[in-house]
Amino acid sequence: GENQTGVTEFMLLGFSHGQPFLFVLFLAIYLATLLGNSAILALVSLDPHLHSPMYFFLSHLSCLDICYSSVTVPKILANALRPQATISYGGCLAQMFFLMGCAGAECALLAVMAYDRYAAICQPLRYTRAMTRGVCTAAATGCWLWGMLDSAVHTLLASRLSFCGAARLQHIFCDVPPLLRAACSNTRPSEVALHAASVFVGLSPFLLVVVSYLGILATILRMPVATSRRKAFSTCSAHLLVVALYFVTANLNYNRPSSGYSAAADTLVSALYCIVTPMLNPLIYSLRNQEVRGALRKAV
Repeated sequence: GENQTGVTEFMLLGFSHGQPFLFVLFLAIYLATLLGNSAILALVSLDPHLHSPMYFFLSHLSCLDICYSSVTVPKILANALRPQATISYGGCLAQMFFLMGCAGAECALLAVMAYDRYAAICQPLRYTRAMTRGVCTAAATGCWLWGMLDSAVHTLLASRLSFCGAARLQHIFCDVPPLLRAACSNTRPSEVALHAASVFVGLSPFLLVVVSYLGILATILRMPVATSRRKAFSTCSAHLLVVALYFVTANLNYNRPSSGYSAAADTLVSALYCIVTPMLNPLIYSLRNQEVRGALRKAV
């Protein structure tokens, strides 16, 4: 068999032939993602009412979502109109590195955003001292570095895989699971790393989110005024919806049943996780958040 030095490109079998409909669909989703997340970035930057830790982290989430889509969608658009979809070996590893980096960073960022809401609602007197500009900047930087570190481990292990004969991936872009299925060498180290990442990079932030919102819920229920309860819950509902959407689709993508998914189901799950979710996040925040809606009305 040929090892990775003999592999110059991968065939992506998620596209059987040129598909103009998919090109138009993914282009519309990508443009909506860029527009929505760029609007969030602009509003947070320009509106003084949004210069708070909550919206500082939201701007980083929007930046991550733009990166998420830009890692995968442009190459998908190029392949959608080609008779045979391909990606170079180096391009595949680079795509996987940035995709996994964004995934790890977003998991950590969602946990930080949940703690920010916990501190604001459950410890309001200490909030301004706890969530200073320096602390927020350090937390956001740590999220990005954590994601890149996790991604570097997966990419290094993937670069050591061997592929026998023609390298074919049953997918529309490069990710760890399809690479492991296509490899003909020992994939055990990569599988162990993927399971460890599911615990430390995926499950741990999710549990922090759950604990934070249990504390928030208990505090909200103790509030004597119904108006205060509604206001507190409204600031958290958008983030809860984003968390649920992201972690459910990520779990379906990386923790597959032993029998696996069909090719069509695999493509759908990955598209929801990497392409559709980044488009929905700014829409969820703009519809569910009164301050974002107010800033948008003033800007318009």
